[in-house]
Amino acid sequence: MAIELPKPIADYFATDSMEGPDAVAACFTADAVVVDEGNTYTGRTAIRDWKAGAGTKYTYTVEPYAIDAEGGRTVVTSRLEGNFPGSPVDLRYAFALEGDRIAGLEIAP
Repeated sequence: MAIELPKPIADYFATDSMEGPDAVAACFTADAVVVDEGNTYTGRTAIRDWKAGAGTKYTYTVEPYAIDAEGGRTVVTSRLEGNFPGSPVDLRYAFALEGDRIAGLEIAP
């Protein structure tokens, strides 16, 4: 079942799967913060480097299947499948939006 995502979030998932790290970083505000696997990345350059590292380390696909509002954030649950240990896994992407960009993202199981 397809879900309707807010445009900044839809753009994030689309660019992650097709465009690469520069396009992913452009989805974020200049001072955005991403938390993933216990690491924090602040600003577009750090976010770009995070995506570049993840993109070269593993090949994966992400399929969002649920959306909810939680504590002022939009939480999207997605199935992540690829050549990484523990695949497949369901992850929760908690987005904080600011206008048409992402101001914060926390990824957790």
